[in-house]
Amino acid sequence: MRSRLTVALGRAARAAARLKGSSGSAFPGLVAEKVDPSFMARTLAQLPYGVVVVSGTNGKTTTTKMLVELLSGQGLRVFTNRTGSNFTRGVVASLLTEVNAAGKLQADVAVLELDEAHAVHFVREVKPRACLLLNVMRDQLDRFGEIDNTAALLHKVASATTELVVVNGDDPRLAADSFTGSLTARVARFGVGTALRNVFVSDDDLRAAPAQRAAGEETAARTKFEGCLEELSGRSAQIRLRGESHATEFAIPGVHNILNATAALTLASELLGESADVPRLLESAAGVRAAFGRGEVIRVGGQEIELALVKNPAGFRMSLLSSAPHGYATMIAINDEYADGRDMSWLWDVEFAPLREAGVDMVSGVRAWDMALRLRYDGVPLKKVEPELDAALKEFIDSAVSAGTPMRIFTTYTAMLAIRAQLSRLTDVEDVFS
Repeated sequence: MRSRLTVALGRAARAAARLKGSSGSAFPGLVAEKVDPSFMARTLAQLPYGVVVVSGTNGKTTTTKMLVELLSGQGLRVFTNRTGSNFTRGVVASLLTEVNAAGKLQADVAVLELDEAHAVHFVREVKPRACLLLNVMRDQLDRFGEIDNTAALLHKVASATTELVVVNGDDPRLAADSFTGSLTARVARFGVGTALRNVFVSDDDLRAAPAQRAAGEETAARTKFEGCLEELSGRSAQIRLRGESHATEFAIPGVHNILNATAALTLASELLGESADVPRLLESAAGVRAAFGRGEVIRVGGQEIELALVKNPAGFRMSLLSSAPHGYATMIAINDEYADGRDMSWLWDVEFAPLREAGVDMVSGVRAWDMALRLRYDGVPLKKVEPELDAALKEFIDSAVSAGTPMRIFTTYTAMLAIRAQLSRLTDVEDVFS
C-alpha cells in the first residue's frame, strides 16, 4: 500500500515538473525519497540477481550502457538509471518510470551508475551484489579534495559489496593491496597488456615518471587480470577473458571506450560465471553505440558532429588520441560550473600537440579565454574565440557545413548539455531525459 502511494506521488511530481518545462528533473525522485525513504531499498530487494554499481571518475555512463546491453544479451531483464542522473534521487526517479502502480519492478538485475560520493549514500541503504570501479582521477577536486579521498569513497562502496568487486588493475589506488586487502567480496581485475601501457596512462603517469618494474614481473602481473585488453588497432581489439583471447571489432569510437568495454566484459563474465555465453557477450559489446555526449555522433546539415566529453588530463588525452587528426573542424567548449569542477588548472597537464597541424576552429564556454591561452602555449592555431555557446556553435556549424567538413567538439559536461539542447533544435537528438 505504501509503495502505491509513493509511486502515485512521484508520478504526480513528474507531471508537474513537465508542465513547468523541466525535462529530466530528478524532482520526482526527491519527492519519493522524502515521503518514503525506504522505497528504493524495498523495490530493489525484489531483484533475483541483485544490484550492480558502476562508479569511478571516468567512463561511468558509457560502461553502464555497455553492461546493460551485455546482460540483456544474456537474456536478463535489466533496470538502469539510463538518464545518467547518478545520485540516489536519480535512481529513485528512474524507478518511478519502471515500476507498476503497486511498486513492482519487472527486472532481474539492476545496473546503476553512481557518482562516487552518492554511491556511498546508496550502499548504506542497498548492499550491491557486485561493483565495477573504473578509475580515480583528478575530477572535481573542489568537491572531493585530495584524490585519495575519492579512492576512500570507492573503498566504502567496495566494502559494502557482498559478492564481486571488479577494479581497474592499472589504477595505482584501486589495485593497491591497501584497497583490496580488507574486502570480503571476491576481487577481479581488468586492465591492459604491457604493450598498451604507454597508451592508457593514469593521472600519476602524466605528472611523474611511473615506477619502473622488471618486464617479467610486469607481464606476470597482467596475466592474472581476469579481463585484459591485449592488443588494439583502431576499433579492432584482442581481449582476454577467463583465460582465452578473443578478436573483436567494435562499433564504438575511442580507445578509452574499448577499455570501458573490457571493464564491462570482465564484470559480466565474472558475475555470470560458468553460465556466461562469452561469444554472445563479445557480440553484444561489439555492437554498443556511444552514450550521449561520449563519442556520440549527431548529423546536422548533412555533416557529422562527434561530441567528446572531457573532464581531466588523462581523459582529454585519450579523446585527442582517438580523434581523426585531419579533415575535421574542431571546437572546444570549456565550462567551470559545479558539475564540471571549478578548477580548470588541469588543462595545463594536457598535451595539445595532436591539434597543432589542423588547428582549432572555435573555442567557447565560460573558460574560453583560458582554453585559448592554453592552446597558444602549445602552438595550436586558433581561428575564433566566442564565449557565448549558442553563438559559437551556430557559427561553427554554419562554417563547417558550408565547407562540407565533419565536426568534432571536445566539451565539458555542462557545455555538452547546452550543446545537445541547441542541436535538438536543428536535428534529431536522442532524448535521454524523458
